[in-house]
Amino acid sequence: MTSPGHGDLFADDVLLTDGGIETVLLFHEGIDLPAFAAFPLVDDEKGRDALRRYYTDYWLLAAGAGRGFVLETPTWRANPDWGALLGYSAEDLRRVNHDSVALAQGLRAEWTGDGRVLISGCIGPRGDGYVPGVAMTAIQAADYHRPQVRALAEGGADLVTAFTLSYVDEAIGLVDTAGEAGIPAVIGFTVETDGRLPSGTPLGEAIELVDSATASSAAWFMINCAHPEHVLASLPPRVEPWLSRIGAYRANASRMSHAELDEAEALDEGDPQDLATGYLALRQRLPALRVLGGCCGTDVRHVAAVSSAWGTSA
Repeated sequence: MTSPGHGDLFADDVLLTDGGIETVLLFHEGIDLPAFAAFPLVDDEKGRDALRRYYTDYWLLAAGAGRGFVLETPTWRANPDWGALLGYSAEDLRRVNHDSVALAQGLRAEWTGDGRVLISGCIGPRGDGYVPGVAMTAIQAADYHRPQVRALAEGGADLVTAFTLSYVDEAIGLVDTAGEAGIPAVIGFTVETDGRLPSGTPLGEAIELVDSATASSAAWFMINCAHPEHVLASLPPRVEPWLSRIGAYRANASRMSHAELDEAEALDEGDPQDLATGYLALRQRLPALRVLGGCCGTDVRHVAAVSSAWGTSA
């Protein structure tokens, strides 16, 4: 399978992606993930085998459904602050980002489906993903994320995808540094139960601000780590241009708030069929939605339910 050019990344076909990798590995597989980081698994054969098993479940689902697949690298925490917390130097992080892309490329070589496979370099926020913490300027964010973006681009990823961003300037910096590296960027915002970013910015305003500051150079936007019920709260009653910039959605299984999830001692897996119904409600409001997967608490059952409902709905 050859890598696509930048111009055809966002075609009209629907692509599946995975679910909540960290929650699946931690709660289903019993794998310890210090700092909720999956990237250290790339460093030994046992960990790589666990990752291969995890991804294979999803791309077999995608191939069987006749859909393509977005394979996200397990590098959400593979940035300077989180890497240092786990004892990884700058050179260690460069290597593990490269190796994560290589793992994905090996899986893509085994792909037998009819759809295309995109390898996406997964990037997480500098903070914890739910709380903005110490906010960076766009320039500071570009400087902070530049090493990881470059490593993923050099490794051969087709695009980079930022997950669970909670404020606008970090998103602008990521788009800018991806542009420098010559790789398309997807910007993923998370929202609270009221549909606003954790920073308090309305979702639509955040997308418009990023597009205004970057000449609309993000490939598309994503919403992740939020239940459909919470996303619907952010959508306007009428059609607005920014709605057509949202191309990907990865829901939490749970309706709980981020604060409640942080305090929960057990995994809330919700109901896969109910979650799929929520996706269909969003389909009516988000005309460009094409990439479907899950986030915290979801696994292959949830993605299968969403794929099935999407394919059978009008």
